[in-house]
Amino acid sequence: MGVLVIDIGTSGLRAGLVRHDGSLHFLNYEACRPDTPTPGLVEFDAQKLAEAALRVCNLTIEQSQKTDKIVAVGITNQRASTVMWSKSTGKPFGPALGWQDLRTVGECITAHAEHGIKLAPNQTATKAAWMLRHYIDANKIDHHDVCIGTVDSFIAATLSNNQLHVTDSSNAAVTGLCELDAQSWSPRLCEILRVDISTLPKIVTSLGVIGNATALPGAPPITSLIGDQQSSLIGQACITSGATKITFGTGGMLNTFTGQNGPTKFARNDHGTYPIVAYRDNEKTFWASEAIMLAAGTNIDWLREDLKLINSPEDSHKIAAQVSDSAGVLFVPALFGLGTPHWDYGARGTLLGITRGTSRSHVVRAVLEGIAHRGADMVDAVVAATQLEVNSVRIDGGMSRNPTFVQALANATRRNVEVSPVTEATTLGAAFLAGVAVSFWPSINDATSTWKPAQIVSPDKDLDRAQWHEAISRARNWIPALSSLDF
Repeated sequence: MGVLVIDIGTSGLRAGLVRHDGSLHFLNYEACRPDTPTPGLVEFDAQKLAEAALRVCNLTIEQSQKTDKIVAVGITNQRASTVMWSKSTGKPFGPALGWQDLRTVGECITAHAEHGIKLAPNQTATKAAWMLRHYIDANKIDHHDVCIGTVDSFIAATLSNNQLHVTDSSNAAVTGLCELDAQSWSPRLCEILRVDISTLPKIVTSLGVIGNATALPGAPPITSLIGDQQSSLIGQACITSGATKITFGTGGMLNTFTGQNGPTKFARNDHGTYPIVAYRDNEKTFWASEAIMLAAGTNIDWLREDLKLINSPEDSHKIAAQVSDSAGVLFVPALFGLGTPHWDYGARGTLLGITRGTSRSHVVRAVLEGIAHRGADMVDAVVAATQLEVNSVRIDGGMSRNPTFVQALANATRRNVEVSPVTEATTLGAAFLAGVAVSFWPSINDATSTWKPAQIVSPDKDLDRAQWHEAISRARNWIPALSSLDF
């Protein structure tokens, strides 16, 4: 027996089966990359996404049917990407807007100036408003036939043959349209942004029987919806106060479990972190703090595709390992600006300390160490924001398989780094929640007790954090007009 998980990422999606011992099997993946029609716009074809989701789910079910019975289905997803579809047909009204889409920057600035509401363009709120204006109102479509949702909502609709229009609190809380309890939509915010509240999904718990996946063989119950970063947090067994994980993918996302004490507002604090819902069950809401690094693995892509210093991501470890240190070279990975704690969109990537003796290996090592320093920045920020002890850091994502980087992270944070046994822990988290909902595991504690790190890496030397902070100061405010933006 096992839990089927559909895991929707930014550039692709996967389905897999998680057994009672927490092991992952029959993993199937399809690329489903977004389009960028012009700089700043990020769209994707939601219909193609739905068709791909059904294919990978069906393939996993077909491969597992001789050995495993599917007891439940979990859905985890990229957050804030927004889809608009027909209630009657299930078909999208137009391109979905990816979470990186920046077309609503002006609307965010206006909302703050006129109403004192702080929204970021990567949230759902202004995307939903834009889509209603351009897809629905411009074409005089009846709002009664309109469903707006994040990717979890659309995939739940797809798997249920368009019978479900739901989202969970972990996704709703990061839309910019939710009340502070993360259980209902805000009439005030919806009115200000002109988002018809009737088009939004019902907010449900993160685990519990929601409906049946009638589009799949056997119509197994859908029993969890969870945002990807929260799913990774749970998937790495970070369910006690101070437990912390970082996912190093295209960007870097740190989450620290903070318990049942909720925030007084959904807003970025002085340390550059945000409160988020970790998950909600029938009785309680559990919270976390989030820090964001805008570019992590993107820097490795830059080394490979643009500078051509490496031929593959794996080469970054091999080449960096040829030298024992970066020989004083520092790289600030601010290709798109700096997130937590600085939130400086005008900062830019900076390479410092180059001499005639600087080699390719030094530059590649400096890039890996720069990403590690940014990881340490996020840890420092969340400790200051939450006043919790972070004794170790658990990591997943593609960069968690890079030994030079993992050691650099341990050195920069001065903490043990525990590497996830699976590269994408999001799949495990959604499975744990879905399984607990049908008593496949008795509790979240029982489910997460199956998690064991693939390895633990301890610090073996210090990286110069004082010099790093000086490098950050050199990288900041490079484009003043962008540095002045505050979302």
